Amino acid sequence: MRPKGLLIATVVLAALAGAVWWSNRHKKEDTETKKSPQLWSLNQDDIVSIEIARRDGERTRIEKAQDGTWRITSPEPLPADRDAISSLVSSAAKVEADKVVEEKPEDLAGFGLKEPHARVIVTLKDGKTRTLLLGEDAPVGGGAFAQLEGDPKVYLLTSWVKGGLDKLAVDLRDKRLMTFQRDKIVRVEVTRGRESFEFSKNAQGDWVISRPQTFRADGWSVDDYVRRLQDLKLDPLLTSDQKADLKKQFESGTPVATVQVTDAGGTQKLELRKTKDKYYARSSAVEGFHLVQEFDAKALDKGLDEFRNKKVFDFGFNDPSKVEYRSEKRKLALTKSGDKWLADGKAMDAVGVQSLIDRLRELSATAFPSSGFTTPVIEITVTAKTTEKVLIAKAGDKYMARREGEPALYELTAASVEDLEKAAQDVKEAPAEAPKKK
Repeated sequence: MRPKGLLIATVVLAALAGAVWWSNRHKKEDTETKKSPQLWSLNQDDIVSIEIARRDGERTRIEKAQDGTWRITSPEPLPADRDAISSLVSSAAKVEADKVVEEKPEDLAGFGLKEPHARVIVTLKDGKTRTLLLGEDAPVGGGAFAQLEGDPKVYLLTSWVKGGLDKLAVDLRDKRLMTFQRDKIVRVEVTRGRESFEFSKNAQGDWVISRPQTFRADGWSVDDYVRRLQDLKLDPLLTSDQKADLKKQFESGTPVATVQVTDAGGTQKLELRKTKDKYYARSSAVEGFHLVQEFDAKALDKGLDEFRNKKVFDFGFNDPSKVEYRSEKRKLALTKSGDKWLADGKAMDAVGVQSLIDRLRELSATAFPSSGFTTPVIEITVTAKTTEKVLIAKAGDKYMARREGEPALYELTAASVEDLEKAAQDVKEAPAEAPKKK
């Protein structure tokens, strides 16, 4: 009995395995042969306008100007967000459905297409149009029903396709408070109380502080400041009462900062004020008054010293080829030769030299005094991509550094200079190589 039962079980198992194989094979074939129905495919460059007419009466329309730029013309003229417009045009150029739901439906009301949720009308430069009717969302599985004007079929669009087309003006408008082009900036002027300063770029494309004096700038800090200015956004859904309240709060607020950004297209101005614990802004680039988040406002409320480059040396992560160090305690003239450091023709211990370079690289100011530099006690010259010379003088219980050819002074802690001196004293000759075994 047992062998017979085993035989039956084996046959049943084989049959089930065959059924699974056959089912999987058909699923695979169905997947491979299934093609998404294409409603239309257009050349993006041929599209001159897109209109989204909603059932509730709201009409959003974008038009392409002669110079190729897009603008919002309805429900009112508005500046356009280039990325949002580009996404809409791309979505409107090629429309694919997930599948055909009904070839010839008897009642469109069940799909929300008797009175469509929205009509998407795409106009081409030859005057021809394509119109897509958007119906209700599918009750299960996601997506939405749609129909081509003039075609009886009802299609199912994926949520992704529907979302790419079903847009309002608030989705497409430029919401930035400042619309300057970051890569075309000429200067940034900041007024903060009695303090006023300016950033600009030098011939190498690096940020510098150009007013009240020429100082080295912390490029990352300036870039972050500019980015935060450009990231400020307006709320496009404000009511009339909310707009009036924002105006009132701004006008009664205490000035925090005024920023002017000049690019190739002109100058834009942002005024930032504070009332109690909230911040408000007015921009010359857009109408109205706007609430600014505390985090963003505090990032814009910065003084000159917060943008100064605190590093005494500029060589950063570039490897120096020459280091000269002179003080009462140590005199060094180090030159890189291949992978070795030499002093007076003798090989020096690479670990000690690297420690000295690290201390030089880390040397940073804790403050920027306007005076107090006396007789130098340390003189350092570092050659990497450029040659930098720095003098360090004692100032009470601290030290001050000055870069050659620059007016700025850098206050240093005694500990940082003591670490530097120790690193210089620790530079020794490289240990003699062990004789090779014969």
